[in-house]
Amino acid sequence: MKLAGKIALVTGSSLGIGRAIAVRFAQEGADVVINYNRTPSGAQEALDEVEAAGRRGLVVQADLSVTAEVKKLVATAVEHFGQLDILVNNAGIETHAPFWQVTEADYDRVLNVNLKGVFFATQAMVQHLMTTKRSGKVVNISSVHEELPFPNFAAYCASKGGLKMLTRNLAVELGQFGITINSIAPGAIETPINRKLLRDPQKLGALQAQIPLARLGRPEDVAGLAVFLASSDADYVTGSTYFVDGGLTWHYKEQ
Repeated sequence: MKLAGKIALVTGSSLGIGRAIAVRFAQEGADVVINYNRTPSGAQEALDEVEAAGRRGLVVQADLSVTAEVKKLVATAVEHFGQLDILVNNAGIETHAPFWQVTEADYDRVLNVNLKGVFFATQAMVQHLMTTKRSGKVVNISSVHEELPFPNFAAYCASKGGLKMLTRNLAVELGQFGITINSIAPGAIETPINRKLLRDPQKLGALQAQIPLARLGRPEDVAGLAVFLASSDADYVTGSTYFVDGGLTWHYKEQ
């Protein structure tokens, strides 16, 4: 098992990609801290799956847009398990509106979760690793929209573009401590955030026609790569973004 003996915190792990990562980590031998904000039932289901894999789990509620809660989340994980080895910054949100109609509240909500929350969760993790003089792994869940324009989702694209550069910058800053940081950029994945798309056969068909592998991705497609980046197999990998998109990025035209 690639993650035997490791303690991992996966933000936003009650649903979708985060949940798939949490469960796969457990299957690879890690104990997992499951974080949620508004879906306690999903968090409980994720915990059940982690424990079914024979590993320990802990559910912690935290709003990733609030820095104090982010810091408390990391501290609670460390207090419960005694250490933290892997952080997956998965929690993310998006809002739909033409640029000229985006409100300050919506902008703040997206940037606070998708970028500020990642920034301070990673900072708390790094401070823990420096204090305990240990190496560690950070995996950010970005999006193809750190590269691809996405009209009507300007704040989301700005947050993922910022995450791209944060990943590169921290790879340089944190390398001296043996801490690696990489991003995964999923394309169209079958998750709750894409519920509306999945219910629209016309739009779904048009999108699938642009994906060379001719299907949407599954959360498990992302989880496998997350395991690699969190494991010793990726000890010489840092500052990179890996696209999990079925080839969409290089074949995409906005409809």
